[in-house]
Amino acid sequence: MGYIINRRNGLGMATALGLLGLLGGLLGGLPAQAQDTPAPDAQGKTVIASIVFMGDQFMTSMQSGIRDVAKAHGAEVLELNIDGDITKEAQAIDTYISRGVDAILIAPVSATNSAAALARAKAKGITIVALNGGLADPDLADATFATEDRELGTHTGEAAAAFIKDRMGGRAKIGILAFSSLLPEQSAARVGGFRDTVTKGTQIDILGTQDAWMPEKAVQVATDMLTAHPDINLLFAANEGGTVGAMQAVRNAGRMGKVYVFGIDGSEQLARGLMASDDVLQATTAQSGQAMGRAGAEAAFALMDATGQVAKMNKVPVVPLQRGQKDAIMRYVATLR
Repeated sequence: MGYIINRRNGLGMATALGLLGLLGGLLGGLPAQAQDTPAPDAQGKTVIASIVFMGDQFMTSMQSGIRDVAKAHGAEVLELNIDGDITKEAQAIDTYISRGVDAILIAPVSATNSAAALARAKAKGITIVALNGGLADPDLADATFATEDRELGTHTGEAAAAFIKDRMGGRAKIGILAFSSLLPEQSAARVGGFRDTVTKGTQIDILGTQDAWMPEKAVQVATDMLTAHPDINLLFAANEGGTVGAMQAVRNAGRMGKVYVFGIDGSEQLARGLMASDDVLQATTAQSGQAMGRAGAEAAFALMDATGQVAKMNKVPVVPLQRGQKDAIMRYVATLR
């Protein structure tokens, strides 16, 4: 997602220490306190515009975090979901350049292909803050806030490997739902992290890997996969929609207790799945969209003021969520809006 911020005078700026404190508080499920700032300059109000590439709960939560910070700074917010369309993303960036904005916060559709439009913005003196996957050229963004996609896959792979050893006799036949045709870099990193980790100390057969990142499509693809390969006993999905769809496909097929689901990302629906009595969804590794959005927005104000110190690369920790860990699940749910 992306947000655009217009510079104004007299803004209170978050320090690097304050950003880390904010991030830690959010990931612990505690509300962060908005920083007090003076009233906006009467000659020009800060404007933040949002560009997101998907309307799932993670992106919505990220928007909420940025919106909270913008409100605390007396800024106006413009929001746009470009639905994975990189042409629409470039057009939106050019529109906001023409409007004369001062900063863009963006979760880019592509780490490489989103660069050209953002380079045009940077050439106009616009501050760039990258969120979510970040950009292949780290110098293009003034600051980046991201959870490492490979780490997301690795954490879920570790949970799956432990489960396979403890409850499946050390062997599993796996079907994978990816999103390589939407975001190839992120999908490859998540799936690669999972595959490299789930094989440690286990005997694994990957029987199929297909793209399905929206719930309705994922239900269909996972159902077809289970039909074509009835010996699949574990499904891994690399994003929220895929995980929701895989979970529902297992339920629809009546394969509860025979096929287990592991995923990536977090939402209220996945939280309910982890606490459901059907024992289908076992673990997912989430990101805190709200924490990422708030920290990125505070950094943008600090960068525009040129008084705050913000690191170039800022790692947002993963949030492992597993069945049986209700307190941790509920703390995560508290960050979703």
